[in-house]
Amino acid sequence: MNRAFSRKKDKTWMHTPEALSKHYIPYNAKFLGSTEVEQPKGTEVVRDAVRKLKFARHIKKSEGQKTPKVELQISIYGVKILDPKTKEVQHNCQLHRISFCADDKTDKRIFTFICKDSESNKHLCYVFDSEKCAEEITLTIGQAFDLAYRKFLESGGKDVETRKQIAGLQKRIQELETENIELKNKVQDLENQLRINQVHTSPAGSVTPKSPSTDIFDMVPFSPISPQSSTPTRNGTQPPPVPSRSAEIKRDLFGAEPFDPFSCGAGEFPPDIQSKLDEMQEGFKMGLTLEGTVFCLDPLDSRC
Repeated sequence: MNRAFSRKKDKTWMHTPEALSKHYIPYNAKFLGSTEVEQPKGTEVVRDAVRKLKFARHIKKSEGQKTPKVELQISIYGVKILDPKTKEVQHNCQLHRISFCADDKTDKRIFTFICKDSESNKHLCYVFDSEKCAEEITLTIGQAFDLAYRKFLESGGKDVETRKQIAGLQKRIQELETENIELKNKVQDLENQLRINQVHTSPAGSVTPKSPSTDIFDMVPFSPISPQSSTPTRNGTQPPPVPSRSAEIKRDLFGAEPFDPFSCGAGEFPPDIQSKLDEMQEGFKMGLTLEGTVFCLDPLDSRC
């Protein structure tokens, strides 16, 4: 590039952090297309890709096809490529997947970046034509990468941990809901059995309640469908008081332990969240190269 890209020298940026963090910076350009490349970095890699796409575009132009115009929206969340009229997103390139970005010094309208495709995991080189903003767009992507990297280091670990906890809580809630449904069905079955055991039908069709059965100590057993009254037993003594439910606070009405969001284990989260975290970590660790200059900050710390 025309100037060295160094954070120590470039203390001021082209845009405010708020513009890239809370909004986005729009640019208009022509999209020459994208092509697969073998390496995530390298001037020769993008140079060959530019030659290939320029030639393909020249063929299409000779056939009467115009180079499509696109709108680029650059923010800390990535580079979106949209249709300028319909605003339909054609490509959404996350910053941690972008490994190389450069503007062509032999043709100052051309700029390009390499991004790892989220579905195929192939490295794709995107090539654009911007008459006046090629270098500025390249630097803006660099600034967005810098801010995104900072955000990942400062709060990314906390955000990821929050996502893990939320995922763990959602999983635990689903498990408890399933368990409670099963317990409700069991309670209903027990109640039905108790009703059948306590009710009998007379020959005339009249229904009379059965006398409660007693245990070997002549005590009336506790029934969950009958009120806890002070009915004396046959020997005239009162049944022992039922223990207070406060002594059983570790289990709920259906016998399940009450939900405690702080008891969710660290490993109780879907593996896809961890894989995304690992992917972001590897992407940011690789850094963003701007025309041969590795653009990254300090190594990832243990929080991430």
